[in-house]
Amino acid sequence: MDLFLQQIVSGFATGGIYACMALSVVMIYQAIHHLNFAQGEMATFSTFIAWQLLAWGLPYFAVIPLAIGLSFIGGFVVERVVFKPIENAPVLSHIVIFIALFAIFNSAMGFIWDFSIKPVPSAFGEGPLYEGSLLSKHQTGMIAVTMLVLVLLWAFFRFTRVGLAMRAAAANPQSARLVGIRVSFMTALGWGMASAIGAVAGILIAPVVFLEPNMMLSILLYGFAGAVLGGLTSPLGAVIGGFIVGIVENLAGTYIPVVGGELKLPIALFLIVVVLVVKPEGLLGRRVVQRV
Repeated sequence: MDLFLQQIVSGFATGGIYACMALSVVMIYQAIHHLNFAQGEMATFSTFIAWQLLAWGLPYFAVIPLAIGLSFIGGFVVERVVFKPIENAPVLSHIVIFIALFAIFNSAMGFIWDFSIKPVPSAFGEGPLYEGSLLSKHQTGMIAVTMLVLVLLWAFFRFTRVGLAMRAAAANPQSARLVGIRVSFMTALGWGMASAIGAVAGILIAPVVFLEPNMMLSILLYGFAGAVLGGLTSPLGAVIGGFIVGIVENLAGTYIPVVGGELKLPIALFLIVVVLVVKPEGLLGRRVVQRV
């Protein structure tokens, strides 16, 4: 029973990271209706920036807001410079650009920081939270930060004018333009926020998996699985899906002998396939009907 609870709690902590990635994926999907395959590389690049600032001697409380702020600016600039000019281009053009960004960010990280594995210290300390605790200090910090991010985002989209404008631009761009909302600017803000959330996920997971240019590849797949499971049209569903994926991954790796540690990643891909076959809109997503 203790092992089962340990895996549930650990899966919940890891699922928080997947929830952040799923949320960032959904935010960009709602803005441009495409999945950003470079989302993980952008998050890893932000994590390298945080690591470099730490290596230069800056304290953690200064590094985290700096890295998140730079990530927001980077995501905003990428949308303005790269995707704004091709917003009406065919779907294949967007896919090619996403793949190009993936390769560019990955190669740039290898060129600047090389491909060696780098340990990243935890901002929350090492060891268990208290004697006999099921959670470590870092896992507790991961859960707390994830919940804080989700609450702040909920409040932003629920109570601020900019947040409401972003929701309107994503839900109905044509009507939003008619009431004076700058839809393209809201799209760029969505990109910036998605990049910032990805940076949070990268900084939180780096002390666990260690930092290297391919660090977020599997995390992004889990994020995609969480987004598809919860629904690509539902930010709340994406968050719930991320937590479910984290728990299922941990339980499967522990209790299914053929899975172990080597086959945990295909579980995310298996979940994507099952959900798309059984319930394509996801748990909380809405079914989109178009008249032709």
